Amino acid sequence: MLGYIVKRTLYSFFIMAGVIILTFALFRLSSGDPAAAMLGKNPLPREVEDLRTAIGSDKPLFWGHWRKTEIFCSADFSEKKDFPGIQLINPYTLENKYIALEKEGKIIFRRNFKMNNISIASRIKFKGTISVNGRSFFSPSETEILAPLESSAETVEIMSPEGNAKISEVAFLRAQDSAFDSQFLSAIQEIVSFKGEFPYIQLFDFGRTLVTKEPVNRVLWRGLWPSLALMLPIFFGEMIIGIILALISTAFRNSWTDRTIVLLSVAGMSISFLVLIIAAQWYLGYYFNIFPVCGWGGITFLFLPVITGIVSGLGGSVRFYRTVFINELNKEYLRTAVAKGCSPFSVYSRHLLKNAMVPILTRASTTLPFLFTGSLLLESFFLIPGLGYAGINALMNADIQMLKALVIISAFLFIFINLITDIAYAWADPRIRLAK
Repeated sequence: MLGYIVKRTLYSFFIMAGVIILTFALFRLSSGDPAAAMLGKNPLPREVEDLRTAIGSDKPLFWGHWRKTEIFCSADFSEKKDFPGIQLINPYTLENKYIALEKEGKIIFRRNFKMNNISIASRIKFKGTISVNGRSFFSPSETEILAPLESSAETVEIMSPEGNAKISEVAFLRAQDSAFDSQFLSAIQEIVSFKGEFPYIQLFDFGRTLVTKEPVNRVLWRGLWPSLALMLPIFFGEMIIGIILALISTAFRNSWTDRTIVLLSVAGMSISFLVLIIAAQWYLGYYFNIFPVCGWGGITFLFLPVITGIVSGLGGSVRFYRTVFINELNKEYLRTAVAKGCSPFSVYSRHLLKNAMVPILTRASTTLPFLFTGSLLLESFFLIPGLGYAGINALMNADIQMLKALVIISAFLFIFINLITDIAYAWADPRIRLAK
């Protein structure tokens, strides 16, 4: 058993490493510059600089001595025609993928803000001959250079001494102390980092939210308890009622009781969750005034969303458990129990239910993580300030730090609960650990 646990734990660590890489790719590689998406149109260069520093998007992806900066405005001449903060002096021509500078034509970049005691450089994609603050560079084909600049420079002038320069992009970088200080390292340190004092290790430090500037961990803890208060009754209520109804349907299979339960289960599965929420709020909350329609102020506010959650998932649960129990009816151990004179209650509650635990655990393991992350629809419609509601707010406000924390926490919960489920499998059925 110990060897099986160790093996499954090692597998889980490999899966966690994959989750970290996929999350990094999702939030860093595929989304472009997050600062531009969060700040909207025409943000101040200092705002962009501060936000990039806060979320670490100015760092190199994996390794490098330079990070992005907005001390001078960057320009991508291959994508846009509007270049705020940049002065273009004729003669020049804006073409599809670059700007062509003729003699006496120049591009002037003016410093946006002060930042002392740092080294800065310009990264330029070009071909031809250019001059950067008096320093000349030549390339017959398109290339990329890194031209160092004086840290006190107030302007950067790019000219074409021979009138043959074609420039596609100009970006500005500032030096950093360690080449290993990268976005990927920051992503790992958000999950686990080491300190020089007790407790020496820190887990899941996602910094501060970009909207309220609160620590992300504080927001997560604050939203955890409403989510648990909502989802725990739904989880246990759906599972217990579903198993009881499935056992009744199995015990009276092919009778009107069985057909009625199956019919109601299929009908429940056919109703949209969204329609069920709206109908419950209208009839039970507004029309008959039995429960509060929405809000968060006491246990009475949980009755309606809990009932809605249980009813929405009960149809699928009953169908699943009924199929599992009927498959078990043909097993020899049940025929043996009946032949020994065991009562029907003992046959179904002790023998059948115990030996059907593996698929029951499987279904429970797929639901357990939502106890912590909450239900997006239920918390949104009933205004419950749980993690699901926090996730909707983070999505609406483009709060990448909060979204990233929710994605990683959810993924790690799935991994951890699947590990516990695998161990529970081996406890419930020793044949599993022997086979694996």
